[in-house]
Amino acid sequence: MPDQESLRYPIGRFTLPEPGDESARLAYIKRIGSLPERLQLLARQLHDRELLDTPYRPGGWTAQQVIHHLADSHLHAYRRHKVTLVEDHPTLVPYDEEAWARLPDVTAVPAQASLDILRGLHLRWAVVLTQCTPEQWLRTAYHPGSNTTYHLETLAATYAWHGDHHLAHLQVILQSA
Repeated sequence: MPDQESLRYPIGRFTLPEPGDESARLAYIKRIGSLPERLQLLARQLHDRELLDTPYRPGGWTAQQVIHHLADSHLHAYRRHKVTLVEDHPTLVPYDEEAWARLPDVTAVPAQASLDILRGLHLRWAVVLTQCTPEQWLRTAYHPGSNTTYHLETLAATYAWHGDHHLAHLQVILQSA
């Protein structure tokens, strides 16, 4: 039986990459751009096996909550990337992801609605990142929740990891069933 840490972070915790690596940036864009397709495949398997209401760990979110969380979180992420590109060192708006995961739309709306949101959102997000200049990758924003200044590149790395992190949660459910 896996321990709580490996269930919570099946791909490990996020580690800050070295900045300025063009091949790493391209990998972040590829992972961000491909997330909806990879998520759709897992969601279909979870739906077919009637596992959408299964949590990935004791006390963790269900597959349905994870899918809706990805849409909620990545809507914020997309906005964070864009505001970083067009404003001078903006303050990023935090949100209470646990409270959002408990709102009634998470259980009342099929996961497919969030999959549809993610498809268009990630297409636009990947296109924006693909067009960034080296100078734009260095633009910064401040996150008051973590009291941290992020470069655009760090934001992209974080959300590439975030998508993979939650895909791994869904894979844990499939493997455990």
